[in-house]
Amino acid sequence: MEHNLEGFGFAHFLGQCDTVGKTVLVLLLLLSIASWYLIVTRLLANWLDKRRAAAFEAEFERASSLDTLPLDKNHALAALVQEARSVAANAAGRELSAAGGFAEVLTRSLNNAIDAEMMRAEHGLTILATAGSAAPYIGLFGTVWGIYHALVQIGMSGQGTLDKVAGPVGEALIMTALGLAVAIPAVLAYNAFQRRNRMWLNRLESFAHRLYLRLAVEHGQG
Repeated sequence: MEHNLEGFGFAHFLGQCDTVGKTVLVLLLLLSIASWYLIVTRLLANWLDKRRAAAFEAEFERASSLDTLPLDKNHALAALVQEARSVAANAAGRELSAAGGFAEVLTRSLNNAIDAEMMRAEHGLTILATAGSAAPYIGLFGTVWGIYHALVQIGMSGQGTLDKVAGPVGEALIMTALGLAVAIPAVLAYNAFQRRNRMWLNRLESFAHRLYLRLAVEHGQG
């Protein structure tokens, strides 16, 4: 029996796959590549955002005026300061009562900037959610199809002994394992990034509140 089973394995499974099976494998491979690309890039981006935020908040506290702050257009906190500066500059010498007053305009502008940053932070999460939810079912479909294909071959050969059935069925179950291997990292990463985004939103809102109070003091707005 050992001699009969030694040829079974993933390589043998690939060789036995038909067009449907190979299509399932390609789909799982594409989902895995997309998931890991997003996981790595988002981890790097989040790490950079955290470092830049810490450095910028320290500068914000040390700066004697908002006008002296160096701004990086690619950073969320700096974008909030830039938005606040723009509102303050446009408000100088203008009547804002029609727009709700300086406070209303500034609040709305900061909220819009925060919304834009959160849209950027959520980029790619839909793909992770799709991979996490769809990959197990794609793998299960591949398993069902593989078992059906194996049973057809066994029926045609007329050999249904355990050593003839165990190999093809075991190889078909590889599809389920591959589906789970794609889905589990995607689900874990999705949940982790969602939690990070909630914390990031709280940080942005906290900074926006401090920015609002400081701008109101510096420009004497109410």
